[in-house]
Amino acid sequence: MPLATVNGISLNYQVKGDRAKGTDVKGGGPLVVMIMGTGSPGRVWELHQVPALVAAGYRVCTFDNRGIAPSYEAAGGMTIDDLVRDTAALIEFLGEGPALVVGQSMGSRVAQELALARPDLVRKAVFMAGHGRLDQFQKTLSLGEHELDAAGTRLPAKYDAALTAIMNLSPATLADTNAARDWLDLFEFTGGPVSPGVRAQRRMDHDFDRLAAYRQIRVPCLSMGFADDRMIPPYLSREVAEVIPGARYQEIPDAGHFGYLERPEAVNKVLLEFFAGA
Repeated sequence: MPLATVNGISLNYQVKGDRAKGTDVKGGGPLVVMIMGTGSPGRVWELHQVPALVAAGYRVCTFDNRGIAPSYEAAGGMTIDDLVRDTAALIEFLGEGPALVVGQSMGSRVAQELALARPDLVRKAVFMAGHGRLDQFQKTLSLGEHELDAAGTRLPAKYDAALTAIMNLSPATLADTNAARDWLDLFEFTGGPVSPGVRAQRRMDHDFDRLAAYRQIRVPCLSMGFADDRMIPPYLSREVAEVIPGARYQEIPDAGHFGYLERPEAVNKVLLEFFAGA
């Protein structure tokens, strides 16, 4: 993936398109910019969403947010406004805006704020596990993560994998023996020390309420909730749709916080239909 210098930092990004459909060159198809959540690289979108979008004739940009190497790690700290300006500058750098924008969790907060601050850069926006505020559980969980990071505490790998699964997957997935084993193996294999950049992402302000501000968003928006999401319960995602004029809410059943990975066919269907609609 190439590095772009935008908003005074380096961002690691990639743009993909379908050569057969003529979308592999700039301007060959509508651009979709995908913004990942806390602690995850942009390549996670490559598993399911990028292939579906490319097959439908879109050009797709994925990137690593600041905090995720090899993008600028910003170990000293960052704000959502920093991430919003990074994304806006990347769209301007690509020269293909306004873009279709997709966010997940923290990335949805970025997409929401981008739609509010820079509507000239956003054609339509999708917020997966979007939220305009956090409830007391998320705030307490975040403080607990900060304390773990500060203490340098390392949980046993299998226990860490089990906690990750419980917090991010649907009970329907965990009830499937084969699926549960595969996910737990993945989490155990990919766990380990948290980087300074990811710790900086985790330290961002969690005591916010932006619902009133989002009443001023005017671009077409879809808020997507995951029915079994423990990290961002779907009522928080529904709230976002309720305050944005004309926004839609869609809930994906049998899906946890990683619903875009658990139920990719359902998620991609909603995504493509929204982008193709008037």
